[in-house]
Amino acid sequence: MAMSTYDQVVKMTKRLNLPEQLQLLETLSRMVRAQVTETKPHSIMELEGLGAEIWQGVDAQAYVDQERASWES
Repeated sequence: MAMSTYDQVVKMTKRLNLPEQLQLLETLSRMVRAQVTETKPHSIMELEGLGAEIWQGVDAQAYVDQERASWES
């Protein structure tokens, strides 16, 4: 059975001495961090209108009044 690339890299990494392993770890960490930070940050405004259909036909003031009345019960 052929060895996967991942398994080959792990096997090769085990042959490195500790300073080389640490250097490899730092290099991989930088590579992965760069890929993660390439994604565009999300804006809270992307949620605008989400769930609006739930509130269709609901009188906002009547809902607030009902909630406030439930606090006093």
